[in-house]
Formats: sequence, structure tokens, C-alpha cells
Amino acid sequence: MSWFKHSSAYVDEPSNIGEGTKIWHFTHIMKDAVIGKNCVLGQNCHVASGVIIGNNVRVQNNVSIYSGVVIEDDVFLGPSCVFTNIVNPRAQISRRHQFAQTMLKRGSTICANATVICGSTIGRYAFIAAGAVTTRNVPDYGLMTGVPGVLKGWISRHGYLLPEPDENGIMICPNSGYRYQKTPEGIVHCLDLHEDMPLTETS
Repeated sequence: MSWFKHSSAYVDEPSNIGEGTKIWHFTHIMKDAVIGKNCVLGQNCHVASGVIIGNNVRVQNNVSIYSGVVIEDDVFLGPSCVFTNIVNPRAQISRRHQFAQTMLKRGSTICANATVICGSTIGRYAFIAAGAVTTRNVPDYGLMTGVPGVLKGWISRHGYLLPEPDENGIMICPNSGYRYQKTPEGIVHCLDLHEDMPLTETS
């Protein structure tokens, strides 16, 4: 195989696992899941049927990814973070046809024990802090904290809090020196990187 599976893990067929991906102890991949290249799924994870995971995604221990979740490239899922796929679940009523899609855009981070309520889109390089509960869409580079989660600021692609913008709406990452611009609509763009450029630690 071009990918690795620990002997205690289960991968149901058919499924599509990318080259270089590693699946560790007691993790279960259900049929029709799609997992990209060079991903790492830690211990005791669950990936449901129909889930789509991009390339270079890191899934830490004890994470269940349910049907309806779509994960783009370079996403980080911290230990025991939580996803849902029904907004009003009842044990006596089957609502499998009502799964709401949750989208995690490229480079976003969901920290340990955070919860993402279904139907949300988490923007590119957004950061959901540990223990936060996100109930709505999160903009690109947005930093969400608390219960319920609120937008507390902006975070760079390197994972550093951006300072208040200057008179031109420019914020500079304290680690990389890359410039970010905040528009009147509250949208943040990185002025020094293309969307498909890889990141490296700069200090």
C-alpha cells in the first residue's frame, strides 16, 4: 500500500486513501470516505461514510468526523474536538436525510475540545480556540473564542494574533512580517502570499 494503517485500525471498502497517509491505533474509516495525501489520523478517530478530507490534514486523537463534513487541505483538528451533523437530533426520529454540511476551508485550525455546530463554514486559516463552541460561519483568518464563540480578532497564516490595523487597514504578522489588510466589510486578505503558497516557520 502507498499509505499506512496500524494493525488495530479498520478501513472499510471501498474507500479512497491518498499516498503517504497514516492511520493509527483503533481508528475506523467507513466505506466511501475520501482521505487525501500525507494526512495523519491519530488514535481512536472515526471517519464516517461520505466524509471528504483533503491533503496534509492532521487529525489528533479522539476525533469523530461525521457525514456532511468536508475538510480542505492543511486543516488541523485538535484532540477531542467535536462535529455535529443534525441541529435538532432525536433518538426516536431518523433525520439522516437532513445532514447539514460543515465546511472547513484550507489551513483552518480547530483546537482541542472545541465544538463546531453543523451548517457552519470555517474560513481559510481561521482559528477556533480550545473549548470554543462555534455556531455560525467564521471568516477567513478569524479567531473565535468562548461559549458561544465570538470573533475576538484576526490571526495570521502562521498562527499569530494580528495587531490592530493601521490607518491603511494593514496588520503585520509578528512572526513572518507578512502584511494583512482588513477591508471595510471585515474581510482580511494576505498581501504577500498567494492562496496556494506553502507556509514555513520564519523565526
